[in-house]
Order: sequence, then structure tokens, then C-alpha cells
Amino acid sequence: MEHTRTLTPLSTRTDLLSVMGAGVLWGTGGLTGVLLIDRTGLGVLAVAAFRLLVGGGLVAAWLLATGRLHRLRLPGRSVRRLVLLGALAALYQSCYFAAVQLTSVSLATLVTLGASPVLVVLAESVLGRRRPDRRILVAIATAIAGLALLVGTPAAGDPTAVLAGTACALGSACGFAAITMLGARPVDDLGALPTAGLSFCAGGLLLLPIAALSGGVSVGLDAGTLGLLLYLGLAPTALAYGLYFTGLRTVATGSAALFSLLEPLTAAALGAVVLDERLGAAGLAGAVLIGAAVLMTAMGRRG
Repeated sequence: MEHTRTLTPLSTRTDLLSVMGAGVLWGTGGLTGVLLIDRTGLGVLAVAAFRLLVGGGLVAAWLLATGRLHRLRLPGRSVRRLVLLGALAALYQSCYFAAVQLTSVSLATLVTLGASPVLVVLAESVLGRRRPDRRILVAIATAIAGLALLVGTPAAGDPTAVLAGTACALGSACGFAAITMLGARPVDDLGALPTAGLSFCAGGLLLLPIAALSGGVSVGLDAGTLGLLLYLGLAPTALAYGLYFTGLRTVATGSAALFSLLEPLTAAALGAVVLDERLGAAGLAGAVLIGAAVLMTAMGRRG
């Protein structure tokens, strides 16, 4: 049976910090993925598949070591929801990377992360039959403007590729929005981290054959590569989504989707520190706007 949580100021604050922490951890995934690709020559779909499989496998190993895996007696409905979450994660990852390959990182990031909170708020409004909160609408507009400045203006290219890439990015945004809406409902008494881990095992298994057909999945496991794979699977995947699903118990889904914009903010900061990338005036202005949108959301209504 599905359980409910007693809402207290402390639990609401903790869940808010959980969602924000997920956004920060997601921001470390891009740099880790780039380092892994540079080190191994793996394709982006292979990295996405390994990310889900390693993250899910680590959680499954933890469940096995603690004896919780043996005690799991999930009904068919819950198993279907886990598979659906995994399929959505695979869709989100593969569509995003397809958009990157067809167009550019800037366009894929702008459309995916810009459209996600809009889609979530629209879904909230339709399902809840209520008008969106004005503060959230202002925060979304501020965040999209900041995101556009942060990632830069997408370069012009082949119109067909741009159109196809934009469609893939919108598909990625739909996948993330659906994960957000579905993740707000607990899977029986499974808990947030097991939900993330087991669903990602399913998503990784779904994505692996596609990755194998698109460019191969063989990789040499030296210490450096293994460390990158473990970090990618643990921090910005299993732990980040575990925190995200935890926070969704009390944080409104529209607000949670906005907090995901901490991902490009963190990635930009890491790029400046680790890769010596410079944001420039427009990038800094975009970072400030995204920070303002996050602060505006955090100070607003929490559902």
C-alpha cells in the first residue's frame, strides 16, 4: 500500500534541500561524462546506458547487502511503474543526446531544461484544474531567460537538423516532466532510493542494446575509468534521483522542475574551475537570473 508522510516544517525544508541537492549533483554529471568519453572514446548513448546501469546496480547491491532485496514483494502494478520510470529515464537521456548530436549542446540544453518546468506546470494545472501560481510563472520566465544567456545563442545550422534536434529535445523535456510527475507518487513502501535504483536497472537494460547498435559499448576498465563510472552512476544518478524523488513527496512538481536548473548552473561553475572555461558577461548575467529564479521558487509556496 502507498504510504503518506506527516508534513512538518522540518520535513518540508529537508525535502526542499533534497531537490536542490539533486540539481547540484546533476550538474556534476556533465563534466564526469565528458571526462569518461575523452578517456574511453565511448559514445554518448553508451555513457547514458552505463550511467543508468551502474547507478541502478549500486542501489541493487546495497539492497542485497542489507537484505532488503529478499524482502521485496512488489505487486505487478508497482513493477510496471518501475519499468515505466526506467523507460522514461532512457527516453530522457537518449533524446537529449540525440538532440546534441543533431544540433548543439546549447540548443539541446535550452529546449530540454527550458521546456521541462513549463510542461510540468501545464500538467499540474490540467490535472489539478487550477491556474498556475503567479510566482512560479514569473520564476519560469526568469529561469528561461537566464538559461538562454548562460548556454548562449544556438548556432544556425541545417534547418532539417535543427528541427529534428528541437523535436528530440522536446521529447527529452517530456520524459523529464513525466519522471517528475510520476516520481511524486511513491511506489508502495519501496522508498525513494530503491525506486530510483531499480527503475534505472530497467532503463539501462532498455538503452544498452540501442547504444550497442549505435556505436558499441566495449570499454577497458582501468582504475581511472572505473572511478569515473562509479561516480557517474552513484552521485549524479542514483543519489541525485533518490534525493529528487524524496523531495517530490512535499515539494510541488513545478517548483522541483525549476530547481533542476541548478544543473547547468553547477556545470558552468565546474567548467570555470576545472576546465578553465570563461562565462563572459552574458553567462554571468544568466547565472544570476537562474539563481534569482531558484531563490524566488524556494521562498514561494511549497506543495
